[in-house]
Amino acid sequence: MSSTCPGHYCGKMLINGSFDGECGLNYQVCPRGEKTNMQKICEKCTESPELYDWLYLGFMAMLPLVLHWFFIEWYFGKKSSSALFQHITALFECSAAAMVTLLVNDPVGLLSIRSCRVQMLSDWYTMLYNPSPDYITTLHCTQEAVFPLYTIVLIYYAFCLVFMMLLRPLLVKKIACGLGKSDRFKSIYAALYFFPILTVLQAVGGGLLYYAFPYIILVLSLVTLAVYMSASEIQSFKNLAAKKKRLVVLFSHWLLHAYGIISISRLDKLEQDLPLLALVPGPALFYLLTARFTEPCRILSEGGNGH
Repeated sequence: MSSTCPGHYCGKMLINGSFDGECGLNYQVCPRGEKTNMQKICEKCTESPELYDWLYLGFMAMLPLVLHWFFIEWYFGKKSSSALFQHITALFECSAAAMVTLLVNDPVGLLSIRSCRVQMLSDWYTMLYNPSPDYITTLHCTQEAVFPLYTIVLIYYAFCLVFMMLLRPLLVKKIACGLGKSDRFKSIYAALYFFPILTVLQAVGGGLLYYAFPYIILVLSLVTLAVYMSASEIQSFKNLAAKKKRLVVLFSHWLLHAYGIISISRLDKLEQDLPLLALVPGPALFYLLTARFTEPCRILSEGGNGH
């Protein structure tokens, strides 16, 4: 038998009151909520999540809410009163799902969680690191080494779906009387599509999202803000302030910009990182100041005049 020790995610088994010190097959998967230490012994994770972990969970929690709001606006935007009630309901659904998710996770009944610290990308994909000490027998040591960052998101999505199915159909049936029966529930049908997509995204790409989400937030928020301002033909501060809805969209994107900047900097050095938040209004100001110079009609007319 080879003397190669099992991988990082296998813990030593307790044999006759002591841990097996030999490298062999006397290893097992650690129970949920535990992780191996440097001596390959399973230890219970008792630390609180870091700021970056909370920001990641916040990002994953925001995804269904933002998608809810997008599809509600897409299908009910012209009926402002109906859309407003549905926006509020979607916020309540996601908030309630987040509270319940925290309460049912360890420690049960408290709005707090304990966490195993993420050390490397492989912590998210332990199923790919099942060792074979004797090159014949495979030890299956798949576990949630990033407890609870992997499963808590899936639990949250499940509660979001449950609360949506309990609350939204009743609300839509009462406030969307002016729409056809098939049109009333289109935002709910959309959710029945994007929730499975989000679940697969977390299950397969959770580790990649953990490291990439700050940059995803910044890029998507910049792109969507530019698309919105262009589609709404906002080319000046006067156009921007003409409707309250436009200001709400602008401030929402600024919050996302700030969220992305904080996630990247992690506020490790507070006195150096906080001034970066002054960059939040930069993209919107740049767009408003340069929009008049990039108007297609002006470019075509100047091209026709030979300029």
